[in-house]
Amino acid sequence: MKLSKYILLLVGLALFGCGVQSKEHVPGAKFKIVTTTGMIADAVFNIVRDSAEVIALMGPGVDPHLYKATQGDLQKLSNADLVLYNGLHLEGKMGEVLSKLGRTRSVVAIAEGVERSHLRKVPAFDNNYDPHIWFDVQIWMGAVEYIRDQLKTAMPESADFLEENASQYLQQLSKLDAQVREKIQEIPEGSRVLITAHDAFGYFGEAYGLEVKGLQGISTLSEFGLKDVADLVNFIVDNRIKAVFVETSVSERAIQAVVEGCREKGHAVQIGGDLYSDAMGAAGTFEGTYLGMVTSNVNTIVSALK
Repeated sequence: MKLSKYILLLVGLALFGCGVQSKEHVPGAKFKIVTTTGMIADAVFNIVRDSAEVIALMGPGVDPHLYKATQGDLQKLSNADLVLYNGLHLEGKMGEVLSKLGRTRSVVAIAEGVERSHLRKVPAFDNNYDPHIWFDVQIWMGAVEYIRDQLKTAMPESADFLEENASQYLQQLSKLDAQVREKIQEIPEGSRVLITAHDAFGYFGEAYGLEVKGLQGISTLSEFGLKDVADLVNFIVDNRIKAVFVETSVSERAIQAVVEGCREKGHAVQIGGDLYSDAMGAAGTFEGTYLGMVTSNVNTIVSALK
C-alpha cells in the first residue's frame, strides 16, 4: 500500500512537470523558499530574515533518510520560487522527486557548494560521500556561503541585504566552531569516544578530535545485525566506555540492545543523553536552531564523557 502511494505520488509529479514551465517569481509577492531539512531552513532564515517565506519539509525528529514526500509537500514545492536540499543521498527516497522537480523549478543541492576535498568518502555507503556535512561547523560555513550565493542570484534586488545578513551569521558560526573546540577539551583524551545509533557524526569526530562509532551505517536505511551489536558491545566493554548516546530522529531500540549487552558482560554503560543528528529541536526553542543544536549536542557529550 505504501509503495503504491509513493508510485502515485511520483506519477503525479511527472504529470505536473509535463504541463508547467519553469516558475517565475510574481513581482510584489513574497519570495518562497522550500528546504528539506531544518538545518538548511535555519541558515536560509538567518540570511533572508523576513524578506522571504521559508518552509522546511522535515521537522523535529524526522529522519531524512527515510522521509517520503506527501501530497502537501508537492503543493509546497510547486509553489516555491527556490528549493534547497542537502544532496549526497541524505534525502534518500525523496531524491527522485527532487530530480523531477528540477526540470521545472530552481532546485539546488547545497552540498554542491562544498569542496570535494572536504567530504568524507565512505566505502560502506556504496563508496559515496557522507552527507552529514553540518557536523563540521567550518564545512557548514562553506555550505552557508553557497546558500548565500544562490539566494543573491535568485533575489538580486536584495543582494546587499543578503550579503550583510550572511556575514553576521558566518561570524556567529565562526565563534561557535571555536567554542566547540574549547569545550571538547574538557573530555579526557582517553574518553573521547562517541558512540551513537547511526554513523552521523563522522565529520564531527574528524573536526573536533573524537573517535566515532555508530551501530548502523551512514544511512538509517541500512540494517544492523547481532554481530554488529556484539562487536560494539565488546568494544565498549574492552575500552570501559562510560556512555553511549541516542538520537532524536532514530529509534532507541538499537542503542538499548547495546546497553543491555554491556550489562550482561558486567559493564554498566550509561545512556549519555539525546543528540540531535539529522533533525534539530522543536521550533521556537534554542535547540530548534543550528547554533542551539550544535551547542546542545556538545554540552550533552561533554557532560557524559568527562
